[in-house]
Amino acid sequence: MDISQLPLNALRAFEASARLQSFTRAGLELRVSQTAISHQVKALEERLGVELFERLPRGVNLTEEGQALVPVLSDAFRRMSATLKRFEDGNFREVLTLGIVGTFATGWLLPRLEAFSAANPQIDLRLRTNNNRADILADGLDCFIRFGDGAWHGTNAVRLMSASMSPVCSPATAKRVEAPGDLADFPLLRSYRIDEWALWFQAVCLPPPRTRGWMFDSSLTMVEAVAQNAGVGLVPVGMFLSDLRSGRIVQPFQASVSTGSYWLTWLKSREETGAMQKFRHWLETETKSENAQD
Repeated sequence: MDISQLPLNALRAFEASARLQSFTRAGLELRVSQTAISHQVKALEERLGVELFERLPRGVNLTEEGQALVPVLSDAFRRMSATLKRFEDGNFREVLTLGIVGTFATGWLLPRLEAFSAANPQIDLRLRTNNNRADILADGLDCFIRFGDGAWHGTNAVRLMSASMSPVCSPATAKRVEAPGDLADFPLLRSYRIDEWALWFQAVCLPPPRTRGWMFDSSLTMVEAVAQNAGVGLVPVGMFLSDLRSGRIVQPFQASVSTGSYWLTWLKSREETGAMQKFRHWLETETKSENAQD
């Protein structure tokens, strides 16, 4: 089908509805009514001869045809938007929107980021700190630095460095801890990866105790709780060297366990821009020494 026969507004209405999973939210984003969005999507479906959405009592679901179309349109609109943003204020700049887990942002990236910006002044870097479950497409990210095993559906992943997990506690708690088994007497703060503490106790040849303590979606807030004597946290200690050096928190034992790595990720359906390539190459160079130590 000749693309010139497809109305641009209908394509925008479909892409926004698919990304937001709602005609109503798409209307708010595009500043038109929900009815207008519905009519535009219906007209597009009639022009294509397929149904793009399954209409539900609350919201919509993409059909197989809609799933095939949305990544192409999302990428096209994102690339157009990125190109137009380069001309803001009469200057040609490349915008790079980076999602990043907060622990890696504060523990490793921020102290080094000025060097990247100095070497690439034409790149307008925009940071969005997220927990590890952010959505690259829905959140409008070019790429996302996250923690895990590197296996995310439809995603390219470049390994940056491992993250050795070890217990940390407050100085007051450290005075009451002499052996790994003593940790069972304290609340064991944890992330949503419920097996991490069990793996650490296995590494020190002890049966895992019953975990009790708060659950966190960020190691940053977990460490803050640790510093306030809320319990013992299992965290990537390499991201908290400044807190350890200052004595704000203590690493009572050197034993550690690796449950994943930090990765730079982006959608396979997304072609790398020049800014994305430069940032990836810089990250790979900067993390080379950490990888050599694994």
